[in-house]
Amino acid sequence: MNDLQATPGDGAHRRPFGDGSDPAELRLLAETRPVELHQAAERLCRDAADDSSAGSAAARIVGRIVDALAQTRSRDCAALAVDIIGRLPPAWAAHREEGDRLRRSVAARLVEVQQLRDLEPLFGRLPDDLQSPSAEVLACVLGELALIGAGRDSPVLDAYAERLRELGHPLARLPRNRLDIEHRLTQRVRGLGPVRTTEQLRSRFPQVPPTESGAAAGRRATRMPDEARARAAVEPFTVGGWARGPEVRFFGLTSPLDPDDFNISLIRELPLECMKGEGTRRGGAVACRTAPDDVLNALFTAAYAGGVNGRAQGGAYARLHAWNSLYALLGLAADVPFHEAAGRSLDHRWMRFMAFTDWFHHDTTDEAFAVLDPSRTRVTVLAATDTDTDTDGRRRGPAA
Repeated sequence: MNDLQATPGDGAHRRPFGDGSDPAELRLLAETRPVELHQAAERLCRDAADDSSAGSAAARIVGRIVDALAQTRSRDCAALAVDIIGRLPPAWAAHREEGDRLRRSVAARLVEVQQLRDLEPLFGRLPDDLQSPSAEVLACVLGELALIGAGRDSPVLDAYAERLRELGHPLARLPRNRLDIEHRLTQRVRGLGPVRTTEQLRSRFPQVPPTESGAAAGRRATRMPDEARARAAVEPFTVGGWARGPEVRFFGLTSPLDPDDFNISLIRELPLECMKGEGTRRGGAVACRTAPDDVLNALFTAAYAGGVNGRAQGGAYARLHAWNSLYALLGLAADVPFHEAAGRSLDHRWMRFMAFTDWFHHDTTDEAFAVLDPSRTRVTVLAATDTDTDTDGRRRGPAA
């Protein structure tokens, strides 16, 4: 038996499972022989600990085992799944991205499948630090529970969440309950996929007509660079592996902007990479009014689903990245409470826009937003595009 294969049960004459194991077979083993499946995963962790070439393959196999345990509704299987995560060797730090994906996917699966009463025993022992992989997966479980509005009144979960806050875990900043502005997160509505055409944009949101005074305000606008704020604003797209680097720009206006002039005429005159060449291609740029919950949902989805480069972040971290981005768009300090941030977002004006330039692809997903602050003197623009097509129009293969 090599390092990347293991057969549950000593002397069992079953086919060894490896990188291509049938999920149904693993699920059956999880239902009938979970302890032996756990032991096989433990051996894989131990045997591959010092072998970087085997580590990645071992992570995939262990991931399949953990997933099979996590999606078997049983208190014991839930505990075994988290225990395996906690046994991942330090050598797997070289495979951090795979480890992060595994922990977040296991957390999502546990919340999706297991009953809350069977998850609560996992939180009985408070973590001493944030180095424990099991503490990380349980932090993600708390984040996933918050997204479905569960576990808020559980004393053991509350105690664990408080301990994570004391230790400074980034997810512990988030509210334990779902805010009203988050009502769309993870909710899929038939027919409401990505907006790819101006017709779709107009059908979903009220269009804002162009004005010459809006164009004049755009010509007088000045750039206000802020690198730290820019990094936070684009976070959902960069962590999600979107195919092209997003663009975010901050502008100051010479005088308060009339709300009716917050339109596509303003956007056309701002020095934006995404708008270069607008008007030279078939199709006109369009701007429509939107609301902060729509923008927060788009930011969440960008990180949650990931881009064509395939770096889906899972619900707990997608929520964190979305809020970090929204705070940056609002220009808020990190210590502003979330309820207050949600309230302030209503004082801003929000706009979606779409253009036909070389920057946008109109292929997989394009997102473009503009935000006008309550003083009506500051405008933020964020645009992102994702595609699996090269600039010459050929389809790309999977990312390496």
